[in-house]
Amino acid sequence: MTSQAAASPDLVTLRVDGAVAEIVFRNGPLNLVTRALLRALDHAAGELEARSDIRCAILHGGDARAFCAGSDIKEFAHLREDASEQKILYEDRVLRRIAALPMPTIAAIDGPALGGGLELALACDLRVLRRGVAIGLPESMLGGLAGSGAVRLARLVGPSRAKEMLYTGMTLADDVALAWGVVNRVAGEGTALDEARRMAATIAQRGPLSNRLAKSLVDAAHDLPVDAALSRATVAQQAIFDSHDLHEGADAFFAKRPPNFVGR
Repeated sequence: MTSQAAASPDLVTLRVDGAVAEIVFRNGPLNLVTRALLRALDHAAGELEARSDIRCAILHGGDARAFCAGSDIKEFAHLREDASEQKILYEDRVLRRIAALPMPTIAAIDGPALGGGLELALACDLRVLRRGVAIGLPESMLGGLAGSGAVRLARLVGPSRAKEMLYTGMTLADDVALAWGVVNRVAGEGTALDEARRMAATIAQRGPLSNRLAKSLVDAAHDLPVDAALSRATVAQQAIFDSHDLHEGADAFFAKRPPNFVGR
């Protein structure tokens, strides 16, 4: 059964099909990052935060030509001393909210993801790219800067490759994006959304509590000193052993049947 809830009737749609949710951008052929799109995306993320039944979420560009082609440059003329209040802080908050969603997230990139579009994809846990689609952070070509993108990209690919991308504004072909680790998979056949849906279906079959805790621990490995992260790992492991799902998984293993995970 599929349910559909509109975060904004025009710009973002949140679809839920079983344990998998899809956030669909609908902001014209390029899905430009406008304040209105960010507001709609923020609303959709807020709906997902409280959904313990969602085991994976996919972000994609719908029928648009681009996953997201970045910021609307027309907005820049009105942004100077107040850019932090009007754009930067709000955009950063929405991206942080996407990154902090408790369930695994996948960006399905079937069209160009450039500038703010790639920053949106980098806020997801995993990225699937359609063959032949280029991605990049070309802000320096306009004298601009990919703020959160610089940080998330460097953590993903290392400082040298991140600096090359940022300094030159280069776009990456699919094979380079995969080799550098910017994306997890390149869709061999069909669309990135098809591949992301297959990946999400696999994730949804796994222990939802263990996947949520795994996400928090991987993030902690970057954000905290190693001793603090390991302390969190100890607490998380105890939560797993206290859970219904671990013992259901063990029982299913010995009974040679699929497990029935409930997320607790």
